[in-house]
Amino acid sequence: MKKNGLIRPIVKNIAFFGDAAVGERSEPYRMAYKSAQILAKEGYVIVNGGGPGVMAASTHGAESVGGETLAVTFYPKHATGFEGRYLGNITDKEIVTTNYIERMFKLMEHADLYLIFRGGTGTISEFGTAWVLAKLYYGHHKPFILVGSFWRPIIRAIKDNMLIDSKEKDVYEVVDEIQEIIPAMKRLERDLVSVDHTKCKVCKEKAFMS
Repeated sequence: MKKNGLIRPIVKNIAFFGDAAVGERSEPYRMAYKSAQILAKEGYVIVNGGGPGVMAASTHGAESVGGETLAVTFYPKHATGFEGRYLGNITDKEIVTTNYIERMFKLMEHADLYLIFRGGTGTISEFGTAWVLAKLYYGHHKPFILVGSFWRPIIRAIKDNMLIDSKEKDVYEVVDEIQEIIPAMKRLERDLVSVDHTKCKVCKEKAFMS
């Protein structure tokens, strides 16, 4: 996209999704921490849900290099299975929501691209929501990157057993190593820029997808 004659990057804010229960010595935590370090050094804003685990790892990784962070939080009273706000994850800015669903969609609204690490049912819900929104608003969609080789058999099983169309295969990438994240981001960003909007059906109804 161009602004004042200059090319403006499409991707600026990057959301981190993954398990809230993993410890600092776990692979998902370490991968999220290092990924946030790398991205924050490049000037990207790190966005997460304000909880522990992968979310805290992304904040701490960004902070270790002076990066900017944003949390979208939910302070539950009755959702006993939800981790809620984590005092060990303090970001530069915080957006407070009223329930889990609002939190998830606000997270997606305030990010341009999603990194999805190993997680549980919450991560599955975020993965599925990101994917269906990318299909519905294709061309104005927000791409996502699945981080870790364990995603490959999962995606293969989905493709083999579910009804996935060709457009849905264009909105994400799987990377085995965190060093592959930025090149994958650039490819996804380039694909977004190349979309022809002359006959776009969603230009007038982009929801929060742009």
